[in-house]
Amino acid sequence: MQHPLENLEPYDRRYPSIADLKRRARKRIPKFAFDYLEGGCNEELNLLRNTRDFEEIQLIPDYLKPHQGISMQTELFGHQYSAPFGIAPIGLQGLMWPDAPEILAKAAFRHNVPYILSTVSTSSIERIAEVSEGQAWFQLYHPAENSLRNDLLRRLAAVECPVLVVLVDVPSFGLRYREIKSGLSMPPRMDFRNFFQAATCPAWSFETLRSGIPEFASLKPYMKRGMDMKQLGKFMNTTFIGRVDYEKLAAIRDLWKGNLVVKGIVSEPDTERAIELGVDGIIISNHGGRQIDAGESTIQSLCHLARKYGSQTKMMIDSGLRSGPDIGRALACGADFTFMGRPFMYGVGALGRKGGNHTISLFKAQLKQVMEQLGCETLDDFRSVQRR
Repeated sequence: MQHPLENLEPYDRRYPSIADLKRRARKRIPKFAFDYLEGGCNEELNLLRNTRDFEEIQLIPDYLKPHQGISMQTELFGHQYSAPFGIAPIGLQGLMWPDAPEILAKAAFRHNVPYILSTVSTSSIERIAEVSEGQAWFQLYHPAENSLRNDLLRRLAAVECPVLVVLVDVPSFGLRYREIKSGLSMPPRMDFRNFFQAATCPAWSFETLRSGIPEFASLKPYMKRGMDMKQLGKFMNTTFIGRVDYEKLAAIRDLWKGNLVVKGIVSEPDTERAIELGVDGIIISNHGGRQIDAGESTIQSLCHLARKYGSQTKMMIDSGLRSGPDIGRALACGADFTFMGRPFMYGVGALGRKGGNHTISLFKAQLKQVMEQLGCETLDDFRSVQRR
């Protein structure tokens, strides 16, 4: 019998789990940057709830039925992907590890899974389109000014972005205590403590010196040259603060002729509004527990939304997934596709330029083993898996 890791390349066998990658990444990334990655809103209860509720879902194996092997391929928005998971958008990725967006976009293209670039990431729309050969998705933080929105949509159309993801769960920025303490709230600051933390992480510091200070690359054309930290903070707060309501989403639906996904939906009324507008899919998400501490976990939201609306639109999920079994749990609960953010940053933080390929390979191996245990030959078989 073949071991799940046999012939799996590229894969670093010293780090066979996300927990292994996280431990190494924590040592290599300065604390202020790692806290930005790890932190949640307020007391971080929803951050913990996301992972805890996934862990409590139990899937029941079916060992005696015939089984002819597995396929993880799945069709989504006209593209045949090699696995039912992708890389979720994260802002300031290049702060946590230099060149992280390009590393992950290249790995996603190599493995034929989607990568979503955030508006506030550290690589530009055009650069990520280049390294992903036009396969990367884009998450839009809706600007306060329609002229800026329209220009971003123009640039996305120019690179033939296949999927536009509109973020709706940031009517205000989350109150994140770790970021306030470290100085990564707006306006950001770098004090002696943060410089000392950087000095204790030589690999991160060397790569940062080589790559240059991270910046909001997609937004650079709209910023004045020579902004100091205070001016940058003011720009971000005034440019992206505000609620994405039904009217704003309807305007985007009229403007954007490609696939449109809404991210951050967790309620029935919002799901119904999105379907009414003719969106192509939703990503059930609570921003990784970074926006509302009193909210429910994403897997709980998925369970009741997929049951009621799963036949009407593509149901995707992020926030809380940390493993191949979690991907299987989400599919068994009605998800068509899954996304993860933090685990991929652990991979890049731990292994640098090899981290994206390693982490995707890790998830593929884990999901393959889960499918064989449950008796699933295709991803559709997860719909009939019994769970508790």
